Amino acid sequence: MSYFGTDGIRGKFGEMPITPEFALKLGFAAGKVLVRTNPKAKPLVVLGKDTRLSGYILEAALQAGLNAAGVYVHLLGPLPTPAIAHLTRALHAHAGIVISASHNPYYDNGIKFFSSEGKKLPDHLQEQINQELEYDIQIENTANLGKSVRVKDANGRYIEFCKSTFPYHFDLRNLKIVVDCANGAAYSVGPAVFRELGAKVVSLYNEPNGLNINEHCGSTHPEQLQKAVLEHQADLGIAFDGDADRVIMVDQFGHQVDGDHILYILATQANNKPAGIVGTVMSNMALELALEAAQVPFVRAKVGDRYVLQALEENNWVIGGEPSGHILTLDKSTTGDAIIAALQVLTVMVEQEKALHELVADFKLFPQVLVNVRLDQMIDPYAVPALVAEFEKAEAQLKGRGRLLIRKSGTEPVIRVMVEGDQQEEVTALANHLAEAVRFHATAA
Repeated sequence: MSYFGTDGIRGKFGEMPITPEFALKLGFAAGKVLVRTNPKAKPLVVLGKDTRLSGYILEAALQAGLNAAGVYVHLLGPLPTPAIAHLTRALHAHAGIVISASHNPYYDNGIKFFSSEGKKLPDHLQEQINQELEYDIQIENTANLGKSVRVKDANGRYIEFCKSTFPYHFDLRNLKIVVDCANGAAYSVGPAVFRELGAKVVSLYNEPNGLNINEHCGSTHPEQLQKAVLEHQADLGIAFDGDADRVIMVDQFGHQVDGDHILYILATQANNKPAGIVGTVMSNMALELALEAAQVPFVRAKVGDRYVLQALEENNWVIGGEPSGHILTLDKSTTGDAIIAALQVLTVMVEQEKALHELVADFKLFPQVLVNVRLDQMIDPYAVPALVAEFEKAEAQLKGRGRLLIRKSGTEPVIRVMVEGDQQEEVTALANHLAEAVRFHATAA
């Protein structure tokens, strides 16, 4: 059995596999693999978390398991996921572990591993950990136990790293920025980075209590940030999710600037054009057409930063991301980093001497309608010839100015029908028509 999903191990705390008992065993299994693959030195793991109450319990269990296997542990405390990736490299650790469920509610949690390079753990090591989980914990020699220390300057190290990605001859002295920390992992370091670069910072949702992470705030709920930008007459707003690997921005008029907008800015408004951009199947067609006009190559990957990273490495490009605000800038960081992505947009604002809304003035997202069709029993819509004919007819109607995406949910009997195009009424009508066609043929099947 494999416990690892596309983004580590995740679930509701208290239910398998996110339990103290499993975390203890996982720490021991991972430790055994690291000891075996690094025979010449006692392995070192850095361990960080977000602000969920359950993180303290999972941290203690993982730490105990790793130490029992003979691994040294450096405890980083609450820090963004990309900070753990960076500090894994900076501290020359053999692996990094982050305890977080990202943008999920407080009652969920997760465990994700990074390699010594600050990237996703290779599949072969994940498989070895899975195999080790089949065995009971057995301490062979107490002289070989590991120990743990708390890294006291972890916050400062990461703040300085983030600031290093912003040009040294620029500053943010003329900007007032509202920063929504989602009561999550960036509650301390997020505002500090922008403040130390000279900005006047108004902090929102930076008082975590272990239960309020992502609660009506952060990148998945930017409504309060939009209000605050207007109330404080700020130049812009920045919202993170719970582990600060996603960012959504807001311009001075309260308009949302999502991941597609950010990719557009970095691809077309910066002084140096990138070699190419990776989006996903969910990226708006307006982005694809805008990049085509700017002669910047664009490819789509499957949804998920793992697949965006894979496509970037295959093409030897550095910038990619998702509409949700998960932005990768591989020339700056090894993983999606909300603070660093925001800093790259701010760099363009300063070098072009333009406000955020001016950078996206010529970029308008196409209307997009998503209809979830719940079925009694899942079908493959592309296995029904009559449905395929309907899809092809819709694609022909939208050719060159829109697209559709029909996909099955991976967790429930739902077909997701997404239609996108340059005319709102047409898109809505097509989405509803195709949804009804799916519903009809699923019932007939």
